[in-house]
Amino acid sequence: MKICWLPFSLSILLCVVFASPMAAAERWSIGLTANDAPIEAIVVDGASSSLPTVVLIGGLQGPDMTVDAVTREAAAFESLPQSRRGFRLIALPLANPERRPLQFPPTGTAYKDNAESHVLWRWIGIHAPDLVVIAGESGAGLADALSQTAAGFVGKIPSVVVAAQAGMLQSLHSTIAPSEAHLEINRRRSRSPRQLAEELGEIYGRDFAQPTYILAMALIAQLRLGNTSDVLRAVEPYLGGSRDSFATLSQSSLAAHILFYEIARRTQDERAAKLVVRAANNGFAEDGSLREFMPLHGGWSDSVFMDIPILVKAGALTGDRKYFDMAARHFFFMQKIVGRPDGLYRHQASSDAAWGRGNGFPALGMALTLTDFPKDHPDHPAMLAAFQKHMKALAALQDENGMFREVVDYPGAYPEYSGTSMIATAMMRGVRKGWLEGSVYQPIVDRAWQAILIRTASDGRLFDVAESTGTRGLTLKDYLRRAAILDRDPRGGAFAMILATEIAGIGVEF
Repeated sequence: MKICWLPFSLSILLCVVFASPMAAAERWSIGLTANDAPIEAIVVDGASSSLPTVVLIGGLQGPDMTVDAVTREAAAFESLPQSRRGFRLIALPLANPERRPLQFPPTGTAYKDNAESHVLWRWIGIHAPDLVVIAGESGAGLADALSQTAAGFVGKIPSVVVAAQAGMLQSLHSTIAPSEAHLEINRRRSRSPRQLAEELGEIYGRDFAQPTYILAMALIAQLRLGNTSDVLRAVEPYLGGSRDSFATLSQSSLAAHILFYEIARRTQDERAAKLVVRAANNGFAEDGSLREFMPLHGGWSDSVFMDIPILVKAGALTGDRKYFDMAARHFFFMQKIVGRPDGLYRHQASSDAAWGRGNGFPALGMALTLTDFPKDHPDHPAMLAAFQKHMKALAALQDENGMFREVVDYPGAYPEYSGTSMIATAMMRGVRKGWLEGSVYQPIVDRAWQAILIRTASDGRLFDVAESTGTRGLTLKDYLRRAAILDRDPRGGAFAMILATEIAGIGVEF
């Protein structure tokens, strides 16, 4: 035993410890510059997970003396035995590699405008450190903004500016109390899956003014929560015939009919069943023969979710094998168009980019498809194998915080909310149904759930939901720069409700 200096709460404390081995630092890519270069962090764990988190930042004005100072300070901290590390350290030695003008809080659209400012502001906010230490006077604007404004709508974070010199951390003597942001994150973490679904249900899934997949998913979650009468009131105009659920021929309106399947399954309402069958019949010619492909597919990977499950649900309702045959035919057609050899999906044929939600759609779509697809169908083994290959490819790409990125295989692309919710739901369904090995995939789901939980405010504001991509011919750059919504968003809210109810085990068979 020995007496050691423990830099807990940034003060000198005496403790009695056994010597312990050093724990190696992790390297994270936390975001991208305007030119798509990674902004990197060094993460060094403290003696325990309950200790405070300190973020140490250098290089806010580009490569300068603060970069070396922060790098050395992080290395010195890392060299300590883990038992002597009184906090968790996240160091950003070069926070602004391209010397871009910074503004805090940032303006413009994340992450299209003021990319570096948005990356730093939102990343710090969602990681909710207890103290931010900025090396060099150039950080004064960030320090003031963090101390006075809730970063990322999470909470305020005490911040200080220090001289860029050795011993920056040890020179501070104030106790580190939990930051406002940290307390808010802890509060968010305390919610159960059902509690989160119910919170979101106060905002999302309240109407069906337009038959879209987004509104349908939220209403299915409401059904899973037991709010059947409210959902039936919302859909009655379509069941009664005063409104046409397929008046607009689109992928979204087709996929919306999954809601009517769930109503038919729960209530045995023949009107709902007829709507499901009518929508699914979009896959057949006038003579009843199978089409070559579903005509509304548009060439997007979305089609694996939008077109295929409704066919299978119609088959489940009617027992007619032709719906399963058409589902398999269209799946293999889409595999040829947007399937990649590595198991991921390009969003459209014009770009190889593996967009996050463009992988969430086929992930969730196949989970819903396989739920009701007959195991004795000759195409079942190949479809299941394709799903498993996709899940395996995605499993290797979950980031250090449990999220899947806006472009899933591009380090530094922003962690995206809706795609993560969809992928985690698919994996959860796969574990429940025995398609995926629980020991491998349950921890991935658990990490994703924790990540979504902290990115969901009780007022329905969500953290970094990608905007829509209805434009053809998008490049990799276009996908990387899709606007990241930090606000209420019906799409993100719907898929988070589906994930929460799936994890809670409520109505898992839809």
